[in-house]
Amino acid sequence: MSLRDDVAAVLEGVLADNELEWEAGVNDGEYVVTLPGEKKLKTVTSLTVGENDLITAAFVIRQPDENHLDFYTFLLRRNLKLPGLAYSIDSSGDVYVGGRVPLAAVDETYLDKLLGAVLRAADEPFNDLLVLGFLTSMKKEWEWRISRGESTRNLEAFKHLLA
Repeated sequence: MSLRDDVAAVLEGVLADNELEWEAGVNDGEYVVTLPGEKKLKTVTSLTVGENDLITAAFVIRQPDENHLDFYTFLLRRNLKLPGLAYSIDSSGDVYVGGRVPLAAVDETYLDKLLGAVLRAADEPFNDLLVLGFLTSMKKEWEWRISRGESTRNLEAFKHLLA
């Protein structure tokens, strides 16, 4: 058995022990894991067991509609506190969190900490990111829903800013 196979087996064990939903990704050695959140209902995370490294990538939020400087500055400041992870953006400006670690460093404890760190990085700042980057759209959505008698349940956390 190779180190890659060992890490894959440990990863599958951690996912099973934590009762996390996952499926095989399109890439060789890729596990697509769904992490349940509170502010962001779920974070879909790719964990790829490569030949030498474990690569982690998770979508956080789409590019902001407004306040780009404040939005991205907020994320860069949070980068200083992330353990082995970093926020990045793709060519569209969508935000991801990711990292890379040598396979030799991966064990159950590391994977547990990694999954927790990814979830915190996507979930904890989610409402702040919505306010920074999407407040105008959220206000329009609130007004539209109120005018039509539609539910505002998913916007209730922002009612103090929208009503």
